[in-house]
Amino acid sequence: MDYVIGLLRTLSGEALAPTTAAFAIAAIGLNIHFGFTGLINMGQAAFLLLGAYGFAISITNGLPIGVAILVALLCALVFALILGVPTLKLRGDYLAIVTICAAEIIRMVGRSSVLTSVTGGSNGITGASFRNAFTDLSPLPDGQTTILWFTYDNNGVSGWWIRIVGWGIVALLCLLVFALNRSPWGRLLKGIREDEDAVRSLGKNVYSLKMQALVLGALIGALAGIIYVLPSSVQPDALGRSTTFFIWTALLLGGAATVFGPVLGAILFFVMRLLIRTLAGEFIPSSIMNGQQAEQFSYVLVGVALMLLIIFRPQGILGNKKELSFSV
Repeated sequence: MDYVIGLLRTLSGEALAPTTAAFAIAAIGLNIHFGFTGLINMGQAAFLLLGAYGFAISITNGLPIGVAILVALLCALVFALILGVPTLKLRGDYLAIVTICAAEIIRMVGRSSVLTSVTGGSNGITGASFRNAFTDLSPLPDGQTTILWFTYDNNGVSGWWIRIVGWGIVALLCLLVFALNRSPWGRLLKGIREDEDAVRSLGKNVYSLKMQALVLGALIGALAGIIYVLPSSVQPDALGRSTTFFIWTALLLGGAATVFGPVLGAILFFVMRLLIRTLAGEFIPSSIMNGQQAEQFSYVLVGVALMLLIIFRPQGILGNKKELSFSV
């Protein structure tokens, strides 16, 4: 019984982790693209990386944190416009191919040795060089605080302050999506997802609406990138193709075109991975499966679970099958 209680506490701690909050934010941005507009963006990680770089480089060059956040959002905005102008007339697989290539370009540019003095190259930017500006904003006193069974430093690398900010942003974005979903603008986006020719026949500028959705999701992705790197560091290879696939997994698991689906999906994604790793390490001998293999095994099982979900419940846990179609 003690083992089960300890395991549940560990899993709940993973559910509240800053990384989980960052992925929930990123999935909300992707939900604007795919869930509501039908844009198959396979390069969401690029917006996270641009937000992380914009924020970290600005702080390390002496800019205040407010300006650094604006720079991060501006980087994502500019890239969304550059990406959207030639690609938003593409549909389906073609858009997916272009966006995943664009994300790889951003990652390779970030890790290029030519830009080592700016981006840190393949080594990235250490968190100690930009994290203090965020920590200094904390109203919490130094020390530790225990709430229920959670005990963290108030202002540590992965403490209460970053958790409060991260999940506070998640809550605000859920309210924003809830409001937009019920607005005329949100209904137009869903109309584009279902049949953009019908929306165009009503005299609406489909291209402009797609661009607005792309930019909004990109800005949300940049915020996710900032939250993601605050407890750690900016590493270009940590925000590559696999990150985009993880964000897609979280979105489809929770349910696209829903308000809380991306959040639920992100929590379940990280909790399931940790549960698999923990049980594998506990009950499978190291001679059969070591820790690194257990990590890879967790990805395999999560992937299988996603495949079964797409086959038997394509709308996800919270989604509505009548509303969402994968034939975009």
